[in-house]
Amino acid sequence: MSGATILIVDDERTLARAIRTFMTEAGYEAEVAGDAEKALEMVESLRPDVVFADVRLPGMSGIDLLRRIREFDPAIPVIIMSAHGTIEGAVEAVKLGAFDYLKKPVDLEELRLLAERAQENTVLRQELSYYRRRATGEDAFSNILGESPALKAVLEQVRQISALDETPPVLITGETGTGKGVVARTIHNSGPRAGKAFIDVNCTALPANLMEAELFGYERGAFTDAKESKIGLFEAAEGGFLFLDEVGDLELSLQGKLLRAIEERTVRRVGGIRDRKINVRILAATNRDLGKEVQLNRFRSDLYFRLAVILLHLPPLRERGDDAMLLAEHFLRRFSTKYGKPVRRIDGAARDQLLTYPWPGNVRELSHVIERAVLWSRDSILTPEHLSLTAPGESRATPIPVHDEGADAGKAPRSETAAGVEWAGADLTEVERSMIERAMQEAGGNQTRAAQRLGISRDTLRYRLKKFGLQGG
Repeated sequence: MSGATILIVDDERTLARAIRTFMTEAGYEAEVAGDAEKALEMVESLRPDVVFADVRLPGMSGIDLLRRIREFDPAIPVIIMSAHGTIEGAVEAVKLGAFDYLKKPVDLEELRLLAERAQENTVLRQELSYYRRRATGEDAFSNILGESPALKAVLEQVRQISALDETPPVLITGETGTGKGVVARTIHNSGPRAGKAFIDVNCTALPANLMEAELFGYERGAFTDAKESKIGLFEAAEGGFLFLDEVGDLELSLQGKLLRAIEERTVRRVGGIRDRKINVRILAATNRDLGKEVQLNRFRSDLYFRLAVILLHLPPLRERGDDAMLLAEHFLRRFSTKYGKPVRRIDGAARDQLLTYPWPGNVRELSHVIERAVLWSRDSILTPEHLSLTAPGESRATPIPVHDEGADAGKAPRSETAAGVEWAGADLTEVERSMIERAMQEAGGNQTRAAQRLGISRDTLRYRLKKFGLQGG
């Protein structure tokens, strides 16, 4: 199984380098540590697939290192090597959890076969864990609630994708707050790679130069603060899934490098000179219309077509009928328990509001509305006053409309009044700017509170503040 990472822990430098060279030629990524203390640091940063450790090391022994690795992650197979091997030593190592025990001088071919066997054993344990979870009724789909035909159609697609081991790239689209991240995790948790990593990357969180280092890693000395090498998120997701959230916001300068990594299944660390093989499945999500972004030369067409091998579009909450009530009751139970409140039901008038409100922030906004309502309630029933969705003249009278980048810009805006601003027939971009300005004013410049009022994430608000050149961006 090539592409895996091997950590060799041995103070005999000549032997360690020989093993590293041999394993690298066999297709592995091999690293060397001269003592147990350094090895523990590398185990934490590299998350190796297999560790070969000598018994006699300066300072901490190989047996003590085995114990520490088992405490850190018992799933990492450790193979103990010794020039003074005895049956008693082998028995002790295996009892402590070593995968196997080798006597020096080592046969390099035997060492490679042991590495393969250790990896196969890891895969078998993960598959067994997966099927046991299925047998005991654990359902990764339990986090996705809804009975509407629109949602059920999506869930059927998700089930088919989850059954694949060789999952092609999946692009999940939909308005903000529709649950794209939840669907991505469901694909991971319900499939045969559930025991492997799921790395969530927010593509709006960092500027391009820092995002490159995060995604691909860097070598020691690559830049001023690079005092030691660091693996990137692609390598950290080895064998599992890398989820590129808000991929439509990724800067053009990085899109070409991302395409190369996906196409060739290799990454090169910043400041590095060699490519590293990766075995990673790609999930991506965006609330933008990437087709339009391609036409506007803001997103690479080749990357778009590579990501959209499978395209999943999540319906907005306003198109899911009675799912709004199903979700509202779920959130009511959750937040009543969380805050120790006696709220048990929603009255008829409040139900009507929940079913007719357009939910521009979708499920995320609904969750926030119910949480706030539970917090302010003093009895067992939620009323329209608790929801604060339509009270005239109040700042939370109606939702603050925020234009979704992925929505059809040609549609006429609704004829509603939000926070005192009439927006029927108005330019949608100006409405968005006006609503963001008002939300920031009413939140006293606090971005977190303003984002909650708008029903969007803080990262999305920061992006829009920057987009419109507003103070605080």
